[in-house]
Amino acid sequence: MPFRKDAKIELLRRTPLFSECSKRELAMIATIADQVDIPAGEAFIREGELGREFFAVVDGTVEVRRNGRKLPTKGGDEFFGEIALISAAPRNATVTATSPVRALVITEPGFSSLLRRAPQLQIKVLRALAERVAAAEPV
Repeated sequence: MPFRKDAKIELLRRTPLFSECSKRELAMIATIADQVDIPAGEAFIREGELGREFFAVVDGTVEVRRNGRKLPTKGGDEFFGEIALISAAPRNATVTATSPVRALVITEPGFSSLLRRAPQLQIKVLRALAERVAAAEPV
């Protein structure tokens, strides 16, 4: 069953990338977020490949591997590919559905277009990305 706009807004609000956004801004993002169903066993993000999508997992489970090693997942509210929305850097891990997965996907072209129409989002998204990168990098 497809997500209603309000449900998309609530899901996006829980994503750290969009946590500083207002309800109005989240509604704008929700208009470019599409629901996708990913079958168990499908690797929907592949390490080393260029990415152009961001995924927020709504239902289901995934496995994340980097350099062949399994990484711990947070459990619930999983999201992947936020760097792909901003840069052309290759994916740094492979993400495989270990059960059927329902997710929201935002593509880079749609997100770039939104940022051009709503520049106030740029600083909020960049701040969230910087915080995520800073938390992952040793000082």
